[in-house]
This record gives sequence, C-alpha cells and structure tokens, in this order.
Amino acid sequence: MAYQAPAADLLDRARALLARYPVVDGHNDLPWALRMQVDYDLDRLDLAEDQRAQLHTDLARLRAGGVGAQFWSVYVPSGYAGDRAVSATLEQMDCVRALAARYPEDLRLAFTADDMEIARGQGRIASLMGAEGGQSINSSLATLRSLHALGVRYMTLTHNDNLPWADSATDKPVAGGLTRFGEEVVREMNRLGMLVDLSHVSPDTMRDALRVTTAPVIFSHSSARAVCDHVRNIPDDVLESLAANGGVAMATFVPKFILPEAIDWTAAADANMEANGFHALDTTPEAMVVQRAYEAAHPRPMATVSTVADHLDHLREVAGVDHIGIGGDYDGTAFTPQGLEDVSGYPNLIAELLGRGWSEADLSKLTWSNAVRVLREAEGVAGQLRGTAPSIATIEQLDGAAEQA
Repeated sequence: MAYQAPAADLLDRARALLARYPVVDGHNDLPWALRMQVDYDLDRLDLAEDQRAQLHTDLARLRAGGVGAQFWSVYVPSGYAGDRAVSATLEQMDCVRALAARYPEDLRLAFTADDMEIARGQGRIASLMGAEGGQSINSSLATLRSLHALGVRYMTLTHNDNLPWADSATDKPVAGGLTRFGEEVVREMNRLGMLVDLSHVSPDTMRDALRVTTAPVIFSHSSARAVCDHVRNIPDDVLESLAANGGVAMATFVPKFILPEAIDWTAAADANMEANGFHALDTTPEAMVVQRAYEAAHPRPMATVSTVADHLDHLREVAGVDHIGIGGDYDGTAFTPQGLEDVSGYPNLIAELLGRGWSEADLSKLTWSNAVRVLREAEGVAGQLRGTAPSIATIEQLDGAAEQA
C-alpha cells in the first residue's frame, strides 16, 4: 500500500505536541557523514543551508522535525582498532563540539538531563554524544573514563563485529555475551553515569548487561524482533525486562531492521556495493549513485511511517510506555521509510500514532520524557557510587592473556 500523508488535523496536533515535548533522538550519524564527505570542513557542508542533496540532516529540517535533543553518534567502524579507533572517536567528538560552536543559536552542548531541559527552555537543540562501539576504548577503562570526561554520555558496547569482551548481534558468538572484563566495563559505566547502549549487541550480551547493570540501559536505535526478525532487533524477553531495569528502547527507522521484505533485498544491495568497491554502509554521494542504480533495476520493498508505528505499538505493549523512545539512525543508512525520509519527518510519525489512539501524555513520554528520565536516573546511580574507586582492572587480568591473542 502506498504511503498516505497524515490528515491535516493530526499533523497540526503532532506539531503542537512537538513544540511542547520535542523529540530526543537516540542516534544520528551526521559526524561520520561529515568526515566521509568533507573531512569535517563545515564550510563545504554548511548545516545552515539546505543539504537534502547530501544529508538527512540540516538545521532547518531539525527544526521542522521538532527535534529538541540529539545524541550525535561519535561512531568509528568496528574495523578500526587500537589507537586508531580512539583517535577517530576523538575526532568525531571534536566535530560535534565544532557544530555546537558554529551554530550556537540552534545547538547547545548537553552533558546532563538538566542541560537537556535548559536547552529546551532556550529553544535550542541539546547536543549529546554517544560512542557507537566499544572499540573506541581499546579495552581500557581509563580510556572509557576519558571519553566520559570529554562528554560522551552513552557507549554502544559493540558495533557490527565482536570485541574481545562482548559479542555483537551480527558476528558469530565467541564470548557467549560479556566476558568478565565486559562486565567490568558495564560496572564502570554505571559508576560514571554513562548509559549502557545495547543496540548492535547479541541477545546474550543484552541479557548479561541487564544482569550486571545497576542503572537503566538504552537501545539507541533498535526495533522489535517479534515484528521484524532481524538480529539487530530486541527479543521480547529483553523488552519485558526493561520495566524492572528502567531502560528505554528507541525504535529505529532503518528499513532492513523494520520491514521483513527488506532484509533479503538489502543483503543483495550490500553485495552489489561491495562488488563495486564500496563499503555496504557508505552513504557518500559516489556510493549513493551505485545504490540508486541498483534500486532502479531492483525496486526495493518500501517501509513507511506505518511500519515504524507497528514497531512502536509492539514496544509499548511489551516494554511499557515508560520504556520507549526514538532513534532514527539518520545519515547512517542509505535508505529511509516513506514519510520519514529525513529529520523533518517526525511529525508524520507522531500524527500516525495519534491516529492509532495514542494519548498525548503517552506521546510526550515517547518523544521527550523517557529519554531525559533515563539519563537522569543513570546520573543518580553515579551519584550513589561516587565514593567507589575507579576500576584499574585490565582485560588481561580478568579474561586472561590467552583469550586476547
């Protein structure tokens, strides 16, 4: 069925709600897109101008979408290792700070839940940082602490490949979840007040992290596995555990994660990209020429706003309305759903949910309150642990040197 734009009255209500309770989006890969396209030269991709030909994100579209807070992903590929991964993460963080400095009337760096509320009161977009993949800490708790000191407020434990201390959802299990060092990473994140992000990790890693953590966790960009059986999504038993944990599952918009028919199509498109010399996740203009040519020859199954809403309905039913959010993954995916083509599309999603009978109180939790609460509660746990000494454990001490070979 072709996508139909929401009725005007629902769209008006959605925009009015977002003016009061704007979207906290859990994951946007704009910093990496800026690295790949212009080597962080913000004069060449000025977000104050219309960038729809190059990006999913610019300032006008963030405003049109009702975005009030953004976790910018300071992502580096899982193929980056050691000092290279650490340095690239720092460069990504520098990009986020440069964006906030360049556009101070629109963006405000945020490090706490209070900062998010202050930014909302000022009419600015709270800009937070989330590290995507534990390769960013190079198996070093001191590096983890340094990232937190510099402003990172969540870390996704893995990206697409296993780490020595944690299994990824998209790799062959080795550790069976978290190793002893992986558990220590979670405990140190709790002590710091850094959110444990369980997107990308295997179900056993999810369960291990939930067993170990004393603070709420997040899934910064994952949807419901019962609705679309993709390994990147969250099984129902894990969703059911979020209420006791206090965590938040932030639904993503990536078509291959939300639409079953898109899984095989995307695998074939990825293979075509690699055959043409591009990484499957490459969204540079040159790579997108290849993607669009493949799409023209092999029309893709189309996800829509309704597809995302189906996932949110399920997440609300299983996890509860206090434990859901939004994490679009814009500028980190080649394809997006109809009606959610870029960051201006959030009102379409809220209008869809209003049409399904969601109350404005529930929607305010989805868009704003749940995400602010989960960061505040993580800060509270850190406050309780303030007298606890930083861990100086090493991966060799906890997991043994042989396992690291």
